[in-house]
Amino acid sequence: MSTIVEKILSEKCGRKVTPGEIVEANVDLVMFHDLTGFHVIEVMEKVGKVQVFDPDKLVIVFDHFVPPPDARSATIQKKIREFVKKFNIKKFHDVCDGICHVILIERGYIRPGMFVVGADSHTTTGGAVGAYSTGMGASDVAAAVLTGKIWIMVPETIKIVLEGQPPPGVMAKDIILHIIGTHGSDAANFKAVEYHGSTLKYLNIDERMTLANMSVEMGAETGIVVPDEVTLEYYKNLGIEVKPVLPDANAEYCDVWHVDVSKLEPQIAVPHNIDNVKPVSEVEGTEVDEVFIGSCTNGKLTDLMIAAKIMKGKKIKVSRCVVIAASRRIFLKALEMGIIQTLVEAGCVVTYGTCGPCLGGHFGLIGDGEVAVSTGSRNFKGRMGSPEGKVYVASPATAAATAVEGKITDPRKYLQ
Repeated sequence: MSTIVEKILSEKCGRKVTPGEIVEANVDLVMFHDLTGFHVIEVMEKVGKVQVFDPDKLVIVFDHFVPPPDARSATIQKKIREFVKKFNIKKFHDVCDGICHVILIERGYIRPGMFVVGADSHTTTGGAVGAYSTGMGASDVAAAVLTGKIWIMVPETIKIVLEGQPPPGVMAKDIILHIIGTHGSDAANFKAVEYHGSTLKYLNIDERMTLANMSVEMGAETGIVVPDEVTLEYYKNLGIEVKPVLPDANAEYCDVWHVDVSKLEPQIAVPHNIDNVKPVSEVEGTEVDEVFIGSCTNGKLTDLMIAAKIMKGKKIKVSRCVVIAASRRIFLKALEMGIIQTLVEAGCVVTYGTCGPCLGGHFGLIGDGEVAVSTGSRNFKGRMGSPEGKVYVASPATAAATAVEGKITDPRKYLQ
């Protein structure tokens, strides 16, 4: 009667575990990036023990300040490169390879049934492929790098059942925003969530990554999409054989949420909370200065494809539209498909492999009184620059339609 989380942690602990227990579990993979990596190494230096339990189980990615926008960022990256060289870290991705959470799945580093910890809250993205993937602080991740083990409380699990086919213009981002808006940003604190239901067959891995990624925005320790044929096909195409971990038919959940996706319309989180969610139609017409399409949440190929579909043959009416592909591979594929040309011809600034403005890093911040529509994950004050600005969070379809019209726009009229 076990959930996916309980089965994974039982295997990593060598015994059956139950929710509420605090256990020591073996980790399969550890990740940190340029922003958090400095602190992970700093913690190890302070305890006088800098080592790596298994160099093949550590992934390091530069993505948050890429290319480095200031001297401090460049110096931090230099220090981490020295660490990489010292310990011969093979799974190291330097400037512009991609955003860490996308790299982990794109390169097949994360696989179903793995227990993964990362020094970033959106490490939950790995749940898209059926892994228990969770974010932790620098001290915990330093402990995992040193020992290959971590203390963790076994979470209870919420079962989320998604039913129906998403209507045109409704993406995974709209689904997860609706869930967060309905239940609140703290509804899954210290819990895991499992995604089930008929809707999953309509969601590719890109879209599942969006669901898993934003599970943390309702407090979840991890957001796991139950593996299925879509998952197996993805790894088959990577040439990797996997054995998914599935929940028992009679698994016990602390709660069950049902969502009829077929009745949804495009959603948007309005300033300044991610659970302040409304249908796009309620705020349509709001003037916008910047549109940002990118991030680990929505910089994937599926996201760029729908943006290009809406923008093709049109010109943007916002002051700037920044589009950032989540990885070099995604950018190259989009280039091959003509997507990049379409976006550039529409007036977008296009690059790849950096988190950029999503966290207020660089490459398109907003100023006092400016309004942005972002496909990132958060919209609190100061998230993308000035605390006097406003950030709306929406899907790539809504963002693209907004860029075309210069004001918040329901994308369905472009996708019928």
